[in-house]
Amino acid sequence: MIAAVALVIGVVLGLVFRPTVPLWLEPYLPIAVVAALDAVFGGIRARLDGIFDAKVFVVSFISNVLIAALIVFMGDKLGVGGQLSTAVVVVLGIRIFGNAAAIRRHLFRA
Repeated sequence: MIAAVALVIGVVLGLVFRPTVPLWLEPYLPIAVVAALDAVFGGIRARLDGIFDAKVFVVSFISNVLIAALIVFMGDKLGVGGQLSTAVVVVLGIRIFGNAAAIRRHLFRA
């Protein structure tokens, strides 16, 4: 319940204050969002499996975002940022869909 309330408060604050993303951060934001979604779906799956741990979730969430951003940053410095961004999205997308399938099987027994 706390997470849902925090989400609503965050959305309302975002709509009211309309924050802008610095130009240097724009290439990393989509990757960070996908990494965060991976952690969220993993947390939901862990909760349904009965093995959820808040500390593991927080560490997973933060480390996923930082590692994904670091990989893209290194790719930018090496001149292959687009390719590494695509690779990160593909890998995290596979993990998200795997977790979504496990959640679906758990909820619908299908």
